[in-house]
Amino acid sequence: MKYRKFPGTDSLVSEIGFGVWTVATHWWGITDRSLGKKLLQSAYEDFGITFFDTADVYGDGYGEKIIAETLGSVRDKIFIATKFGYDIYQHPGERKGHTELPQNWSKKHIVTACEQSLKRLGTDYIDYYQLHNPRMDAIQNDEILESLEQLKSQGKIRHYGVAMGPDLGWRNESLEAWNKGYEAVQVINNILEQEPARDLLQVAEEQAKTLIIRIPHASGLLDGTYDPDKHFGKSDHRAHRPVDWMRAGNEVVNEMKNKGLFDGSNRTLAQLAIQFSLYHPSVLSVIPNITSEENLEEFALTSETVPLSKEEHEQMELLWVNGYNERLKQPLSDSSSKPTPVHQ
Repeated sequence: MKYRKFPGTDSLVSEIGFGVWTVATHWWGITDRSLGKKLLQSAYEDFGITFFDTADVYGDGYGEKIIAETLGSVRDKIFIATKFGYDIYQHPGERKGHTELPQNWSKKHIVTACEQSLKRLGTDYIDYYQLHNPRMDAIQNDEILESLEQLKSQGKIRHYGVAMGPDLGWRNESLEAWNKGYEAVQVINNILEQEPARDLLQVAEEQAKTLIIRIPHASGLLDGTYDPDKHFGKSDHRAHRPVDWMRAGNEVVNEMKNKGLFDGSNRTLAQLAIQFSLYHPSVLSVIPNITSEENLEEFALTSETVPLSKEEHEQMELLWVNGYNERLKQPLSDSSSKPTPVHQ
């Protein structure tokens, strides 16, 4: 595993992270909690993953408890990122499917949310605390920043930033977050969904800003798990991706293969997808969706594969610029082609 330094600190973070939402919710088909714990333990013990990204809303707190239960003994050797903003305290158990709960950005809620996260995580500090899917009004709210600075001065959090979502977009909000002083921005980026991360990566390079990347595999299209003939369970969020969008993405994957961008000898498609974002030094870590021992090993071993050359990266960018971004926006039949929001 290779490691990257969190800006302004001596903290080293694994360049491949673990998105805990896959093992704390049922959105990716994992219902066996023992498997989730096994994956977390193996990620650290066998593959050197130290960056674990979770949120208080994942499983109404379970996404934090599972870290304490599995990795509590190595707390000082891992980097925990969690999130706040959704009011799971005034609306316990009210989340239906992938809908969003009401958000609460008051100072009282922030302090309470932090204290409760610390208890669930079994720790006295959070390495990286993130606003969860904030809109522009929250990013521009100075009271939130004051609350975070107070928590930082008390030693309860070490760094803070924003995790943008729930779906694609959020360019202006991300830029404003950097302008306001948030230390890093988490966004979606992958070969099939390059906007607006293309703009953000350029700004990050020019202004020495930091990005954390999630969904590198575009809901399974770029990790080899998508099967056009397979039907996902209703609880699995991939079941809500329009079939036409998935099929169009599959065509793009075939096109990349025909162009020789991957053949399985130097790196797999899934590893190519992760390397696509790791190409940028401004990216702190890439967070794939880990759902099995097999893809944990494959994703983690990306660090040992040959990084993308400038020419390879430009080829994938040119595919996007030259038109396949429009192909993914166009329906192949009468159904909508716009991907369902990923409420992560």
